[in-house]
Amino acid sequence: MATRLYAHDEVFAAAMDEFFTALGDSGRRLRADWLSADPDLPMDHVLRSQPLLFAVDHAYARLLRSWGLAPAALLGHSMGEVAAAVLAGILDFTEAARLVWWRCERLVDAPAGGMLAVAASADAVRPHLRGQVVVGGVNAPKQTIVAGPRHTLDEVARALRADGVTVAAVPSQTPFHSPALDGSVPAAREAFARITRRPPAVPVVSCYTGAPLSDAEAMDPDYWAPQPARPVLFWPALETLLASGDHVLVETGPGQVLTRLARRHPAVRAGRSRVVPLAPARPGEEVATLLAARDALAAAEASAVGG
Repeated sequence: MATRLYAHDEVFAAAMDEFFTALGDSGRRLRADWLSADPDLPMDHVLRSQPLLFAVDHAYARLLRSWGLAPAALLGHSMGEVAAAVLAGILDFTEAARLVWWRCERLVDAPAGGMLAVAASADAVRPHLRGQVVVGGVNAPKQTIVAGPRHTLDEVARALRADGVTVAAVPSQTPFHSPALDGSVPAAREAFARITRRPPAVPVVSCYTGAPLSDAEAMDPDYWAPQPARPVLFWPALETLLASGDHVLVETGPGQVLTRLARRHPAVRAGRSRVVPLAPARPGEEVATLLAARDALAAAEASAVGG
């Protein structure tokens, strides 16, 4: 979760501190837990993983802007779309940070559950689903996320493995992107209705519709409130983005999960677009990876200007 950058880069550290400050006492505790070698909460706990995903995504993006780089478009995966909304000017940063924390506090008591990464298409997976276990994400043509309550999710995992399908657990104690979280939506709708919302100043491709986010959607609490209970359509959104032209895709979050997915896209494989991750695939090389990314982006910008 990019802790090494906190001591290395002033812009990144300032953005993280702005987030922790917005949360008051809760932020001070989260910061101490984030930097601790012996944290109180496991990384996959909703009160640790989700707020930090928002904060780290936002801080990496602020770092890019300090380099003089502005996005042509934004695409956020799950919590990343809330960070994208802040960067696009749709949501106020402090209000969004506090709402993220408020919402995560209420999801602590969500039904026990989780998510699975399945190496198969959504259509191939659906016959194995049951109860509240659903397709929670379409990350690639043969990379599907399945989500739901724990007991039924375990049954689905066994059925898929018995059919020869590769299944891996996604680190999460919460059944995100499944109907198990429908109960959280009404209160979230009221919360989003109370905060500032503006039309996007930067184009955003929605990971919930797979299409460009309209002004009306950006302003609508009914678009934002159900997101933890709705499937993430990363691959359809990526298709929409790359159909608009050639791009340098920059992953502005911890790890390289989205980088690996995006590199499967035909436009990237053909070299028309490229992917630059800011973080290493595994902890330990945050600074070196960031410096390499800066060089790669500077070279890409010089090439574009030269062309």
